[in-house]
Amino acid sequence: MTMREAFIAVRRFGLGARAEEIRAVARDPRGHLLAALDGPPPALPAAAALVASDVTLTADMLARQRVRLARMADPSQQQPGGPPRARPEARMAPGMPMDGGPASAPKPPAAQDRTLGPGPLRRDAFRAEAAARITLAVETTRPYLERLVMHWSNHFCVSATKGPLRGIVGAYEREVIRPHVLGRFEDMLRAAVRHPAMLIYLDNHVSIGPNSRAGQRRRRGLNENLAREILELHTLGVDGGYTQSDVTALARILTGWTVAGLQRGGADAGRFRFQPNWHEPGAVTLLGRRFADHGEEAGLAALRFLAHHPATARNVCRKLARHFLGSGASAAVIGRLEQVFKASDGDLGALARTLVGQSGAWGGPPVVLLPPYDFLVAGIRGLALPMKPMEVLRLTNMLGQPLWSPPSPKGWPDAENAWAAPAALRERLRITERMARLANPRSDPRSAASDILAGGLTDRTREAVARAETRVQALELLLMSPEFQRR
Repeated sequence: MTMREAFIAVRRFGLGARAEEIRAVARDPRGHLLAALDGPPPALPAAAALVASDVTLTADMLARQRVRLARMADPSQQQPGGPPRARPEARMAPGMPMDGGPASAPKPPAAQDRTLGPGPLRRDAFRAEAAARITLAVETTRPYLERLVMHWSNHFCVSATKGPLRGIVGAYEREVIRPHVLGRFEDMLRAAVRHPAMLIYLDNHVSIGPNSRAGQRRRRGLNENLAREILELHTLGVDGGYTQSDVTALARILTGWTVAGLQRGGADAGRFRFQPNWHEPGAVTLLGRRFADHGEEAGLAALRFLAHHPATARNVCRKLARHFLGSGASAAVIGRLEQVFKASDGDLGALARTLVGQSGAWGGPPVVLLPPYDFLVAGIRGLALPMKPMEVLRLTNMLGQPLWSPPSPKGWPDAENAWAAPAALRERLRITERMARLANPRSDPRSAASDILAGGLTDRTREAVARAETRVQALELLLMSPEFQRR
């Protein structure tokens, strides 16, 4: 039973076993998980080289200014009798060719935009953060903690696909999720909502109260995106009892929450700023509670109220349990997590410890098909593959889960078979062959199977690996086995 629990600890709660890890964990599987929650989260590799989000946003703004100045200085960019011709920022998308042609030839406007503009800056910042994240996932001795980071990052997700966010999505996770992963839910909620990445992603940085001083002079008005996702996804949940009037009320409370200096810079450029002139005046009723017009403090009070709402406890604990245990997480486990959430003032570390202590978390077969990122990390850890972070990035794109780029504010799905579409599984099988060929040619697939799947290896998989015609085929069968693919 101890080996079985060790298998569950490194698979269901972790990122897959490294060599000899399951046998080491078998000494005390639950203690191993709890030990991962002791002490501060580990620093990311090469953390000193990673740049703060406000610095990146400031550099992004300066790069966009360079493009505008270059257009103004280039007569070919001028329309007769008019201002410089506008060019959509989408033409400066990261990943486009950087070569502007022969050195003697003038660069076409689009190529010049890509050279001077923010594309390379965003790309380089993204890659540096991604490399640090992937390296930590592969090397960590505290995988349960890293899984918690991944869960909460998905709960409060933003996407690299939106404008300047490509350059700061990694910093967002580093500045918001990692410092609060074992702290209070209220603190993580507040940090997420006030971060420039979230404000830009859900358009609150341009939300202006229609009756504010600025609103009476400008065409732009109230934007409800952030308020809606806070209620539906981050706190109460879709069944949390709120109405459209509550969405509008919260949106009014959050007017004026913006990002400083995105166009003109300044001392606080790229940071949260409360803009009083944009704030909708007057008291607001949210979920039956009246919030007086106290400017920024009204927003903080509303987030505090939502963080401690009973529906939030239910939604947050249900999502946490289902992330680790699948949709079949028992009502008893979820109910116990709710009790701890309420009694501990939303202590996320206490929730993580409580989950480990629930007997219902340690039974049943593996049911959740690994998402592409988790599958790749597990394969690298298990077979000690010499795969570089940029290769992992490329493969996650091919498998349909580009890093930090969920398709909507809902984040990536946690359902058991969310990644089981036939085409996706065919692509996974194709990539598995590449992974098998990267493995140490002296490695024994039978020994690898007995090692990294100890406590969970079935006779069927053991026999399939043993009867394989080649070493590569044996490793493919190991990596595509149900025991490896599901947790």
